[in-house]
Amino acid sequence: MPTTHRSKPILATVAALAGVSAPTVSKVINGRDDVADATRLRVQAALDELGYRSPMQRRTRSTGPAMIDLVIGVHDGAYSMEILRGILDFAVDVDVDVVVSSYTPDKLSRVDHDEWAERMKESGRSGIIFVTSEITIDQLNAFHRREIAVLVIDPLNPPPPGGYASVGATNWAGGKAATEHLLDLGHERIAFLGGPAAAECSVARLHGYLAALMGRGVTTRQDYILAGAFNQKSGAEASREVLALDEPPTAIFAASDTIALGVLEVARNRGLRVPDDLSVVGFDGTPLTEQTLPRLTSVAQPLQEMGRAALRGVLRLSRGEQLDSSHTELATELVVRESTAPPPV
Repeated sequence: MPTTHRSKPILATVAALAGVSAPTVSKVINGRDDVADATRLRVQAALDELGYRSPMQRRTRSTGPAMIDLVIGVHDGAYSMEILRGILDFAVDVDVDVVVSSYTPDKLSRVDHDEWAERMKESGRSGIIFVTSEITIDQLNAFHRREIAVLVIDPLNPPPPGGYASVGATNWAGGKAATEHLLDLGHERIAFLGGPAAAECSVARLHGYLAALMGRGVTTRQDYILAGAFNQKSGAEASREVLALDEPPTAIFAASDTIALGVLEVARNRGLRVPDDLSVVGFDGTPLTEQTLPRLTSVAQPLQEMGRAALRGVLRLSRGEQLDSSHTELATELVVRESTAPPPV
């Protein structure tokens, strides 16, 4: 009995639909890289319309470990490293390959997410995790259209309409605990040095700070509240500004450990003793807290567990499962060290 060959009719049908030659379709199906991106997208769209999956795609999906992309946005290295450790540790346990990349907000906004999602689909990736990234609903839809699961850790922007899966910590509670600790020590002139003004995690920490002040009847001073970036340079610039005030703060709550590093640097350069002249509290609980002099009081996030929870969640989404909640918050804990003390008399 003669063998029925289906490849040529399939190639001809796809080629006609995409407006390209059959050899070009063959190159796309077989993963060749000598095809222009725009042409590849047209061919892939035709393949998707016909419901066709290449043998390479079928093998990728049926054999070997799952593949997940991890995209790290702008944040301090210590924070990202702890998140990464949690993800990679859990990836080993569940036999998942993780592809790591880093994008600044500007670069992320210029990337063609449709092409990016298409490349992920072709290579068999089933999910993507963004860490402290700003991502729009149009960008999210590029992945959703191709059934690629998306989960965000500590998103910088509020969830778009319809929401999406995210993992974070109890930022409001952590901000309140940090501020209450300083109030309990007797401080009332407490400054807040935050991250980006629109960053959801920083805003929540600010609101926790404000709630603690209001709860104790302490007047809020706008000149004590500054937004910036989650890095040491921003912390240094902001602390120079508040410490130059006619009535400078006796304590500073920094919205990240790296911001706190900038505060400690400026205090040292100005001849201020921490904590005798100035108390400092950070946020994140990274290993940096044990390396500063004095050691830094900080609100610890369970960063490695956040990484594990994110990978666990995106894998469930990639299998079509429903998550118990679109947003998971893990508890923070204030860890008191030597950088805080009662205010100077």
